[in-house]
Amino acid sequence: MRLLTERTRADEALATRDQFMGMVSHDLHTLLGGIALQAALLKRDAAEDAAGRRTAQAAEKIQRFTARMNRLIGDLEDVASIEEGRLRVAPVLQDATELVRDSVEAFQPLASAQGLSLDVEIRGNTQMAKFDHERILQVLANLLSNAIKFTPAGGSISLRVEPVSQNVCFSVADTGSGIPSHQLEAVFERFWQARSEDRRGLGLGLYISKGIVEAHGGRIWAESQPGKGSTFSFTLPGAPASSI
Repeated sequence: MRLLTERTRADEALATRDQFMGMVSHDLHTLLGGIALQAALLKRDAAEDAAGRRTAQAAEKIQRFTARMNRLIGDLEDVASIEEGRLRVAPVLQDATELVRDSVEAFQPLASAQGLSLDVEIRGNTQMAKFDHERILQVLANLLSNAIKFTPAGGSISLRVEPVSQNVCFSVADTGSGIPSHQLEAVFERFWQARSEDRRGLGLGLYISKGIVEAHGGRIWAESQPGKGSTFSFTLPGAPASSI
């Protein structure tokens, strides 16, 4: 009886936490949306003189900061969903080729600005798989942003997609600093940071990526040699033979 009472209290506490987090997240998204809108108006109405250009630059910074805060809130929401086993994905049978090309196109400017080459390699005749477009785009964005973050200027990054057995495999390879072998499993844990002094994120991207891939019925892993770069790969269920 005591155990049942404690379980009921724990469930009620979780429900209260989830309700509170949902309310706070919604309000924060709304407030940040208002800030971003005002920044956009400031940028639009800025004069063409020196003062106006300074105003436009300040507005752009505000927009970047609000976008980053929105991403952080979204990450925290995803972590809560993964831990509670209620992360929502809506897989649809579709071609991964366009998704891969869109991802590379989106990150090409950032890679070029960092002095990196970014290429895409599409192997095989078909890359049909069942996946939630936005969620897998989120995974690829996490992997590509990490590769850019840890690859020095002059290096290269490649995004490859290919059929492997009954699955479709995605791989992001870089020529960065690499990861020690004893840390390869830890990289997918919450709040993991490659360097303890690096505070450019909460260390949730790979944890969330793992949750998203596993929610699709796939798996994700890392391979690396210190000084020779890293490759992060994940699989998604491919199309049944009858549907190809």
